[in-house]
Amino acid sequence: MIRLVAICVLLVGVGYGVAQTAQPRPMTHRTKLKHDTVIQGYPCAKGYTWFYADGQLSECFISRDIDVGEAHIPKGSIIDLFPVQDDRRRLIGVMLNHNTVISGVRCSGGGLLGPAEGAGTTLYPSGKLYACSPVEDQVVQGVPCRHDDGPLGILYGLWIKHQDYDLGIEFYQNGKLKSCGLSKDFGGQKKNTLWKSAAGTVGGRDDGVLSQREGRLR
Repeated sequence: MIRLVAICVLLVGVGYGVAQTAQPRPMTHRTKLKHDTVIQGYPCAKGYTWFYADGQLSECFISRDIDVGEAHIPKGSIIDLFPVQDDRRRLIGVMLNHNTVISGVRCSGGGLLGPAEGAGTTLYPSGKLYACSPVEDQVVQGVPCRHDDGPLGILYGLWIKHQDYDLGIEFYQNGKLKSCGLSKDFGGQKKNTLWKSAAGTVGGRDDGVLSQREGRLR
């Protein structure tokens, strides 16, 4: 059940960006660890852990706080990794155990049933934030970004999708804000529409190595 909820939130919760257009993830199998175990550099807690067919780690709860580059990830969070053959493999998915500040944004995490119930957060390998669902309205690099309303917010976002609204905040790899839903009218755009920036691009290309047209990492 936790596995199913985690996947649903990862793909829908914050608009993982590349998750909507890249290839489907391969099947995984579940193993129950008897003890806390370090697997491929990640301290996985005892209990259920998921692996891809080639033995690569797919997902586990971490047994202690860890640092992923500049991001601090709290104990009890879920690390969710893309397979090595996937174009998204350079991104690191996280289901935070509780609300956590990453790259200056207070990202949503946790829930009554644990981190698998919360919104997804995605990191670049450097630990810089790629995308997350903010806990509260927040001005990010001068832009008034909208917070996450939880399940109701997801339904609301889907309902007004024709207005180019989106949930969550996205960043380029260089740390520049890429997009967010507006919490109020800004720059000639209406509240609850999707604000997009070209400030993070270099020579017309996305500095976050994400090809917007193809929806995959290069």
